[in-house]
Amino acid sequence: MQAIDCLVAGAGVVGLAVARALALSGREVAVIEQADAIGTVTSSRNSEVIHAGLHYAPGSLKARLCVEGRRLLYAYCAEHGVGHARTGKLIVASEPSQMDGLRTIQANARRCGVEDLELLTRGEAESLEPALTCAGALLSPSTGIIDSHALMLSLRGDAEAAGAAFAFLTCVAGATIDADGIRVDTRDADGAAFTLEAHAFVNAAGLDAQAMAGRIEGFPQSLIPRQWLARGNYFALPGRSPFSRLIYPVPVEGGLGVHLTHDLGGSARFGPDVEWIDHVDYTVDPGRSAVFYEAIRRYWPDLRDGALQPAYAGIRPKLSGPGQPAADFMIQGPDDHGLGRIVNLFGIESPGLTASLAIADQVVALLYPE
Repeated sequence: MQAIDCLVAGAGVVGLAVARALALSGREVAVIEQADAIGTVTSSRNSEVIHAGLHYAPGSLKARLCVEGRRLLYAYCAEHGVGHARTGKLIVASEPSQMDGLRTIQANARRCGVEDLELLTRGEAESLEPALTCAGALLSPSTGIIDSHALMLSLRGDAEAAGAAFAFLTCVAGATIDADGIRVDTRDADGAAFTLEAHAFVNAAGLDAQAMAGRIEGFPQSLIPRQWLARGNYFALPGRSPFSRLIYPVPVEGGLGVHLTHDLGGSARFGPDVEWIDHVDYTVDPGRSAVFYEAIRRYWPDLRDGALQPAYAGIRPKLSGPGQPAADFMIQGPDDHGLGRIVNLFGIESPGLTASLAIADQVVALLYPE
């Protein structure tokens, strides 16, 4: 059996970006995806925000790849006609005691290379967004929104144009590392089994990344990090958004708080919250709206009763649990495990969408260092 150059498991936005980058570098690439379409899990269940890179630990993968990924993503969208808008966002202090928190975010962002933030007084913020009530705000003009599905379609198109092949409804049943790379046993929706040989393997399986790494025979279990699941629920607001920018509160443990985003059509949604769970379940409990009303009315007191409708939920594949410091991305390459051209992508939560093109470049560099 002739081996292909690279096999990518997972066709979410990161897997697609990786497949594109590998194919454009001249490699023979195949992508396997257990769903029947691209981006059906985490990549389609998020806020569709292009993050500026404000909140992450300076020097971390999240910080570096978000800032670089944001630059690459805006350029890519402009060049390929992917719908997006540089809306800007306001991080708002609901009371004067939170202003120091905004200054801390601004200082952290500068250490991450984000220099364009502006601290606003109450009057300045409320003049920008008349529906807003706050004690002050931090303006991030480089934050934006994107049509994530259009992005993924474009990435897939680029990959296929460069020769990449896709197999949907196909799962990894097991894998074995050998001297020339990796043998991957797959199974399709009809139960038919077949084996692929590849010189390089990229585990971009998102929520299933740990389980997939565990199915690689001989891969040390001690190198597979524990995964925590945090569900983020979203509620929709009928009609057009009352704000032109994204509105974020001061961050909370596990996430960035119940914020307001809108899509390119101007429809508003609120979320995500942070709900720790022990299994994948996308059900949105309408009763959680009470927490949303309370959080939103701190910066938009005119939200009327009954306005919020359950929308959807996404699940973050986190590497840190409740009460623990936020974990970084884990991009585990050959130097980390010593088992050849295998890259595992663990804990790729937010800002994974923003960072996707930068993550792809890093994966290529790990597999094929110059």
